[in-house]
Amino acid sequence: RVIETEERLSSMTRLVDETPSALPLHLVPEAECESWKAGLTEAARGWAESCGFAGKTGQWLLLPDAEGKVGGAALGWGTDGTRARQRFNLAVAAHHLPEGPWRIAARPEGFDPLTESLGWLLEGYRFDRYRDRRRPAAALVTPEGVDRGFVERLARAEFLARDLVNTPANDLDPAALEAAAAKLAAAHGARFRTLRGDDLLEENLPLIHAVGRAASSTPRLIDMSWGERGPRVTLVGKGVCFDTGGLDLKPSSAMSLMKKDMGGAAATLAAAQLVMENGLPVRLRVLIPAVENAVGGNAFRPGDILRARNGRTVEVNNTDAEGRLVLADALALGAEESPDFMASLATLTGAARVALGPDLPPLYCDDDTLAEEILAEGRRLADPLWRMPFWPPYEKMIEPENADLDNAPKGGMAGSITAALFLRRFAEGARRYAHLDIYAWSPEARPGLPRGGLGQGSRALFGAIGKLAHG
Repeated sequence: RVIETEERLSSMTRLVDETPSALPLHLVPEAECESWKAGLTEAARGWAESCGFAGKTGQWLLLPDAEGKVGGAALGWGTDGTRARQRFNLAVAAHHLPEGPWRIAARPEGFDPLTESLGWLLEGYRFDRYRDRRRPAAALVTPEGVDRGFVERLARAEFLARDLVNTPANDLDPAALEAAAAKLAAAHGARFRTLRGDDLLEENLPLIHAVGRAASSTPRLIDMSWGERGPRVTLVGKGVCFDTGGLDLKPSSAMSLMKKDMGGAAATLAAAQLVMENGLPVRLRVLIPAVENAVGGNAFRPGDILRARNGRTVEVNNTDAEGRLVLADALALGAEESPDFMASLATLTGAARVALGPDLPPLYCDDDTLAEEILAEGRRLADPLWRMPFWPPYEKMIEPENADLDNAPKGGMAGSITAALFLRRFAEGARRYAHLDIYAWSPEARPGLPRGGLGQGSRALFGAIGKLAHG
């Protein structure tokens, strides 16, 4: 079952046209709170005082009208420093306000209408495939200067990624991931094909086959193409639908979140949806190696030496470093077209989380101009990234004695960098290449970011692709 987002978007927190019935929502900076309260009616001022409202970030307050009904609301806008601690501040109000239309009474300094409108929509997300979690939701009059359709497209793409990541592996195996990609392709008239099982060997994709062959769900490569003109853009997403670690079996504590190991594929599909829905003039190709890393008699083994599509040999020193193996074949395939820009997205290393935490994925890119564009678009579209280096002195760390490359260098140092260096060996041929080592998960609920799956990197890449498409 592929999850629908259009109907759900209309039933959640939403953006609406101006309406006379909309109640005012006051965004009150901490430094201006006393003067704001002085302008209220005596009853409302007394109510705000008795509730201890001081304009601190995240404080919220319903205001009564003369008849004792809800006549408005206030949201603490805090200070620049306290607002910076969360990505979406208006989403706090979206969570608490009663059903009905609301309008922002005045924009305070530091209000970003695009980010806050997006956060308003994202706060309404609920993963309700197995349990109805929807509730009556508030609507926001679209802030002036915001393209409502554009923001809704951003939200729909994020909902797609979240739904895919949140779906457990019993309902999202490689076949189901293929079905989701096929549905997206059909919706936009994209060309679509899939290579499965032994066809992978016949088409020279041996690493994808090796990683996925022990699973009950057949390994496959999903290949989608869209667009007839413009720069060639290839997106490669890691689609490991569940990762046991293989013969280097994970402990149960490390396996509990491995349904999210296809988060790179989810973010890739979200980015592709944005490119297609917004009609960017590019020739887009999406490649997703979709596998399960399972334990079985025919599983690949520690110590195996495998030959990749581009002829390089890889020594398997840990079967739990399987993501870079399946990506290697897909990157090598994509690079054969010499795309103008190629990017990989993957839940690849724990080292990235140690370095930057769950909220800030590292970006690897050798092209300074492109890297800054990706970072800038991430800032504009509330999809933050942090640049990390392809550090040449570490190249020797991924070069073992018996093969060209090592999939899991010993020592644990610079694990995210060495993984990125490994992938770059297979992206040769692309004019420009970027790699995003994402987490695809929010470990705790925050405004606009509920606990669960996230589509990290998709909006930043979409924005950069737009810059590339328009020269």
